[in-house]
Amino acid sequence: MTLPLWSWHAIAFACGSIPFAFLLGRLGGVDVRKVGSGNPGASNLGRALGRRWGVGCFVLDVLKGAVPVAAAAALDGRLGAGSGPGPAAVWVTVAAAAVLGHVFTPWLGFRGGKGVATGLGATLGLWPVVTGPAVLAFGVWVAVAKVSGYVGLASVVAALALVPLTGLWAWVLGVAAAEAGVFLALVAAVAALVIVRHRGNLARLRAGTESKAAWASGPA
Repeated sequence: MTLPLWSWHAIAFACGSIPFAFLLGRLGGVDVRKVGSGNPGASNLGRALGRRWGVGCFVLDVLKGAVPVAAAAALDGRLGAGSGPGPAAVWVTVAAAAVLGHVFTPWLGFRGGKGVATGLGATLGLWPVVTGPAVLAFGVWVAVAKVSGYVGLASVVAALALVPLTGLWAWVLGVAAAEAGVFLALVAAVAALVIVRHRGNLARLRAGTESKAAWASGPA
């Protein structure tokens, strides 16, 4: 199915912009923006309504990143791994559009979540160059969250780990340097976005006022 390339970006942004935390919160009787941290993401929803709600939101947020990215490569022969740096650049911007849709959702006045779950989904969709590293980075997230109890810290560490993991994985797969650089640029940008979106968490960690998560279902 060959669509204008900008259509894939629009589809990815639209999927990413679905505010599942807000919608599920309303279903559960709360406005997630007015409880806890006020962040419309899976972690804050879990704090407000419990683990099952957080897990459900986390899965949906991952899917809204993964599905449009994977669909773009599966349905459009111009995109996908091994097609060269130009098409790879278009493909990773589709992934970026999904993440930006989540972070700047127009349905909530362009104030969305922190982009971790949707970023995980978008990178999982970049098969096979970033899929493996994304799985490993999620493992890092789980380990740090379990040991420290801090979701924000786990999200930042996992995002940072994704960059060298992607470089190593691309080398193992034998991806051409120019194309590998495109994927590395994306994960570096995602890592930077995650750090910026968690700057409040990092400041509270330094001040010793950051709250530990009472549940461990998924990142915001």
